Amino acid sequence: MKVKKQKRHRKILTFYTACFGFRKPFKVLCDGTFVHHLLVNRITPADTAIGNVLSATVKLYTTRCVLAELNRLGSSYSEALEAAHKLIVARCEHEKCKSADACIMEVVGGKNSEHFFVASQDTDLRKKLQEVPGVPLIFGLRNALFLESPSAFQRQYVKTSEEGRLHMTQKEYQIFKDRVMNRLTGEEANHSISQIMENDDSEDQTINVQAVKKGITARNHMEIKDKPQFKRKRAKGPNPLSCKKKKSEKQNIGPLKETDGDNSVKRSRKRKRSQRRKMPTETGS
Repeated sequence: MKVKKQKRHRKILTFYTACFGFRKPFKVLCDGTFVHHLLVNRITPADTAIGNVLSATVKLYTTRCVLAELNRLGSSYSEALEAAHKLIVARCEHEKCKSADACIMEVVGGKNSEHFFVASQDTDLRKKLQEVPGVPLIFGLRNALFLESPSAFQRQYVKTSEEGRLHMTQKEYQIFKDRVMNRLTGEEANHSISQIMENDDSEDQTINVQAVKKGITARNHMEIKDKPQFKRKRAKGPNPLSCKKKKSEKQNIGPLKETDGDNSVKRSRKRKRSQRRKMPTETGS
């Protein structure tokens, strides 16, 4: 497949996936003319050929009425009938068999809720499907397959639907209006309660206050706060894991040793003095 063709097909697929919600694997609804075209031009296997066009895995479908129409066409379409029997049969809800194009139009419906790609060589059928929003079309030209670009009707449908989503619907407007009215009635009731509480002199007034409070709770199903409440941030202490441990100071009170020649004398830190007076010694000459 050429690069320009790939880019064009990718752009068309992006349009349908973004605007109409198509998801992989894609479902392709084939009619008898398309199956016959694939066999005549030797475009096989069909799922691989269509998968290359859509750059994704595909599931091929047909209908009961398409099979019946191929059967009525005789032996010239016997090979196409045999190939169509291998496809998944999509459910069509009409009891009697219709023509293939009428059956496909009914299966697709008004909005293509099943997200079918329709593969057909019938130009009249493709023109009808161009007026249905969200129906991608596949057709063959000799031995190549093409994905048809969205019609002007489909593009206009997407544009109007996007503009409609920007504005509120009638239902959404009514819900919004009811909420505003409930809030206004709640504020009026609160004002009346404050007046009653100021003049609370008798038992009858207290009964009226309770009745008004019950009316407020019945009206206000949703709790709406007037002002947002924020938590005040307070200063936090230091991180204990990042602090260094205090060093404990140890005092050396043990005895000290001093060496005087060969004799070792133990002395304490504080010296004890003896109270006795030493007598002088005389040495004889």
